[in-house]
Amino acid sequence: MIEVAINVNMRMCTIQVEPTTTLLDALRDQLRLTGAKRGCETGSCGACTVLVDGRTANACLMPAVAADGSRVTTIEGIAQYEAFRPLRIAFMDHDAFQCGYCTPGQIVSAVGLLLDGTPLADDAIRQGLSGNLCRCGAYANIVAAIRTTLAVVQGGPNRAIG
Repeated sequence: MIEVAINVNMRMCTIQVEPTTTLLDALRDQLRLTGAKRGCETGSCGACTVLVDGRTANACLMPAVAADGSRVTTIEGIAQYEAFRPLRIAFMDHDAFQCGYCTPGQIVSAVGLLLDGTPLADDAIRQGLSGNLCRCGAYANIVAAIRTTLAVVQGGPNRAIG
């Protein structure tokens, strides 16, 4: 077992993991943060997307030991930030989710786009979300929700997240 210290959602956590434990398994099984979903386990679907030091990452591919000393933000952490409330509201207003399975990963990726300052034209939004799949096909609504959020969050979200 290896001891790993991770700042998860602004809270320091120290856990014991096997060298092969993924960040997704550590989050879900040890820290009981189940917002990041297990999908393909190959990094193709984006259901497990989290922010690691402010950048999007596939938690299913990242060894938990690689996150030692990092700041990890999950969908549960994003829910704590008032600055991202417009994004959550826009997802509801634009019906940007159907079954909801991909929604946490989509929202985390959208926050990553907002934090990066990515130009949020529709093509840039689509490119930024290209690692997130939605089997229900709500892509147009997801893009519209993020575009709407940009108009509301002009001052930029809280940069402490990540």
